[in-house]
Amino acid sequence: MAHPQETRDKLRQLYVGGGQTLETAALMCGITQGTARRWREQAKARGDDWDKLRAAYTLAGGSIEELGRAMMAGFLQQYNHTMELLQADADLAPLEKVKLLSSLADAFNKTVAANAKILPETSSLATALQVLEMLAAFVAERHPKHLVVLADVLEPFGAEVEKRFG
Repeated sequence: MAHPQETRDKLRQLYVGGGQTLETAALMCGITQGTARRWREQAKARGDDWDKLRAAYTLAGGSIEELGRAMMAGFLQQYNHTMELLQADADLAPLEKVKLLSSLADAFNKTVAANAKILPETSSLATALQVLEMLAAFVAERHPKHLVVLADVLEPFGAEVEKRFG
């Protein structure tokens, strides 16, 4: 039986940030413990290590700023993993790659915006990433033949932006 994505998201939230055991979170979501373990392992294989993030929440210990930083760290881990996957996929069409990069940048901007009140230092990074998103859209619209080169440059440059503003 297929479960909606919302169920997976709820399980992850209860386990990672909600302080519930995996077993309790599974019961709260109405799924079996085996399904919960499988989802956790599948997420880990995609670069989303729930146990590492859970440890980060535990270490953060209740400070909203520290929790915000832990959330951003988890997202950045996912962001970097996704960028690596996009970079490695030689079969992905350039226009599709730019669309995915733009979507990833949008997710990043939304995550940063959600944390802006508790992590004001992220606003510079958000602005820098908005500029990168604008550049990707500009190139896609006006210079589509350069999309492959842009995709090759954006990944390492994104890391430089994170070092500078992150």
